[in-house]
Amino acid sequence: MEKNIRSIMEYLCRTKSFDRITFSRRREKTEPDTLRETAVLFRKQNISYVQIETRYADGKAFHRNLPAGDAAEILAGMAEHEYRQTDIHTPVGDCEIRFSKKNECHIINRIREEDGAPVLHGHDRPHRYLLDPETDAAASFLFPLGITDEHGRILDKKRPKYRQINRFLELVNDVVEELPREGTLRVLDLCCGKSYLSFAVYYYFTKMRGRTVSMTGIDRKPDVIAACNDIASSLGFSEGLSFLCMDLKEYTCTERPDLVLSLHACDTATDLVLSRGVAWGAPVILSTPCCHHELFHRMNAPSLSFMTEYSLLKQKLSDAATDALRCLWLKRNDYEVQVVELIDPEETPKNLMIRAVKRKTPYPPETHESFDREYRDACELLGCVPFLEKETV
Repeated sequence: MEKNIRSIMEYLCRTKSFDRITFSRRREKTEPDTLRETAVLFRKQNISYVQIETRYADGKAFHRNLPAGDAAEILAGMAEHEYRQTDIHTPVGDCEIRFSKKNECHIINRIREEDGAPVLHGHDRPHRYLLDPETDAAASFLFPLGITDEHGRILDKKRPKYRQINRFLELVNDVVEELPREGTLRVLDLCCGKSYLSFAVYYYFTKMRGRTVSMTGIDRKPDVIAACNDIASSLGFSEGLSFLCMDLKEYTCTERPDLVLSLHACDTATDLVLSRGVAWGAPVILSTPCCHHELFHRMNAPSLSFMTEYSLLKQKLSDAATDALRCLWLKRNDYEVQVVELIDPEETPKNLMIRAVKRKTPYPPETHESFDREYRDACELLGCVPFLEKETV
């Protein structure tokens, strides 16, 4: 195919031959903040449509449907004028459109023109995940992790974990623009456990984005770490992916990580992850908290007794207050923070992610003073100083 944005979009809409088009790295800020837009095809009452989903930083999404025949002009305009990166996925190859800071357009087009168009589904079509277990590369690590059988079929009891991993990768994809665009990406997965996330993120960056990655997973369980290293070696990942058995408190980071990850680090282990990530100056921290025990046991808040006298309500209050204080602490350290849903709360109540991106320039002094005052007032209301505030590297 020729390397022309409008021709590419016209071909895709005419042949109805794409799976997904993702627009990211918005040129101008919007209100509310737009993270990305995604276009997919569907069929309703025998008419082909393109659905464009706009995803916002607060986790909300807006959908609009366009007849496929009218969508090419709009999609081309989005790629040319609204976003700096467009990723097109089709059954017969992918295409990447990027604009540099000098507004130079670079197109890498691997879409093969073929006769015929794929069958479109209705709104009940299955969700397309970033990780496709039917591809040999993805199945190669999903099988030894116990997520698929030897034929690449997702095991029924592992479907929630599969959805969770894919959702995490979508959130990683949202912050790719905040990471270095060249050189080796340095990634840390702290309190990694069985390391589903480590393998998925390593695969995503190396196989799907073609990046060189130096990734380390850290956990205290010797048998789990040994198994993870064995899997990494068997997959040929061990050159860029390794696992260390040690307490996070004892780990020394010699080079600044580009991305710090943590999936369900229990209680104050999440605080250790956040404090280490900040101390090391990580540009991006993605952490999903778990098991908020500390504040529940240490809270001394007479003015909140109308809630704290009920154990169940006190636990919900402790959960929300703990993560809110973490977000405020990150802001005090010059991070922009959002809290987003990781997965459907019906699958797990531990479904929140704290997404922190280091600001290019620090907040002004008056903003720091406001954060400090808000943080002190919150601690006074709750009657305790959280572990995170006392933790030092």
